Amino acid sequence: MTDISKAGTYKLGDRTVKRLGYGAMQLAGPGVFGPPKDRDAALAVLREAIASGVDHIDTSDFYGPHVTNQIIREALHPYPANLTIVTKVSARRGADASWLPAMSPKELTEAVHDNLRNLGLDVIEVVNLRSMHGIHGPAEGSLEPQLNTLAELQRQGLIRHIGMSNVTSTQIAQGRSITEIVCVQNQYNIAQRDDDALIDALAADGIAYVPFFPLGGFTPLQSDTLANVARKLGATPMQVALAWLLRRAPNILLIPGTSSLSHLRENLAAAELDLPADALKVLNGIGSEAEQAA
Repeated sequence: MTDISKAGTYKLGDRTVKRLGYGAMQLAGPGVFGPPKDRDAALAVLREAIASGVDHIDTSDFYGPHVTNQIIREALHPYPANLTIVTKVSARRGADASWLPAMSPKELTEAVHDNLRNLGLDVIEVVNLRSMHGIHGPAEGSLEPQLNTLAELQRQGLIRHIGMSNVTSTQIAQGRSITEIVCVQNQYNIAQRDDDALIDALAADGIAYVPFFPLGGFTPLQSDTLANVARKLGATPMQVALAWLLRRAPNILLIPGTSSLSHLRENLAAAELDLPADALKVLNGIGSEAEQAA
């Protein structure tokens, strides 16, 4: 079995977690909507993740909606004492599977209670506020009312820690002026590296950075470059992409998601993948090429 502790650890709130975790989004049906085609397989993936040493799961009650949290509860409750479950709020799903903003104090409060109920928890370790000022990427706009709502729920003992997602540096600064921010979750990978400076700044302050879409936004040429490196290392492109992220900064926590046991094992094996200097140079060049193209 893969030893994911080789990826190292980092703090998340007042806990220390392994840097290779699991994202539950793909446990829902197609388009992250409705139930999975194979619920038993979803349960098996979660249980194997925990058996493999994963101690950090990322989820949300708007996945499904409600589906992934209910599956997590069925698979793992009562939860291991060292398991950190992180959720996010501020969106809801339309009947047509659309993603709609749900950022009012009432909606955020209801969302936290939905997460608590469906996960079977009395308190959520980390709740990420996902900005919906931009659906497909960060966009400026105040998040003060939303952060104040989560801070009040934190004072009530329903939330231990608060994070932010899909946000700009300005919004993070605003968040930190209201409450402690323990993690930031944005899109980032070898090709899409807009958050390079932000990652380093957060690392200096001891704040975790959780990238999503580790293979999103690649051009065919970039994908070919990644595939060539993977072939030489006897690995998959996803494994190489994950290994590169682990090398990128010590505060990066990974949450690759899958509904497949074989893919789960492949993803976790990235913890043991060594990237030699020549491979690292080629991979870093993907980011440089993307920056020049922009």
